Amino acid sequence: MNEIAPPESVTLATVWLLGVSMGLTACTVTCLPFLGTWALGRASHPGEALRHTAAFLVGRVLTYALLAALAGAAGLGLARALGGNVGNAAIGLASILAGAWLVLRPQGRHAAPAPAVAVVKVHREKPRDHMPPLLLGATLSLTPCTPLASLLALSASAGSAPQGALMGLTFGLGAAVTPILVLVPLAGRLGRELLSGRAWLSRWLVWASAAVLIILGLRRWWVLL
Repeated sequence: MNEIAPPESVTLATVWLLGVSMGLTACTVTCLPFLGTWALGRASHPGEALRHTAAFLVGRVLTYALLAALAGAAGLGLARALGGNVGNAAIGLASILAGAWLVLRPQGRHAAPAPAVAVVKVHREKPRDHMPPLLLGATLSLTPCTPLASLLALSASAGSAPQGALMGLTFGLGAAVTPILVLVPLAGRLGRELLSGRAWLSRWLVWASAAVLIILGLRRWWVLL
């Protein structure tokens, strides 16, 4: 039977590479439908898209550090429990909140491209608009996967909350190396292109994106029934 190597033989570089392996694969597949839809609905400009992606990744890194610290202090069982029904419920709530946010709050840095002679009105990004991406990042970190299970097992073997937190932080920084840093701004650009010369589409784009996020959230809740 294969056994996980003891913490003494596992370097932080190995943990970082474990995070990179997830950031380049599972993270993109799991996270892009949520964050990409958010950026599309807002027709985000590159600066806003990058800020919201950064908030998303910060949420992930902090959650990985917390989960690994819990595994180090209380063993694997408690941390795994957070990745089950609790995780799906949290992801569903964060996704539904993001969808509602799109509809209930004015869009941030959004302006449909217009002819050069026209005056383009730019709306400034509202305070706390980074909260939905931050919450999405934090909750999507609870999605079970093999790299995360390995991280929690290593942290539990360490038997120390600080050492577990360090492993989780290192893992999260590795997972932050992800194609969504490029793909999310492209989703925002797609939204702006769709609105180019079609200002009447703005409301439909927002509502359609909000509906997708809410459906994704409800789907997470459905598995709990």
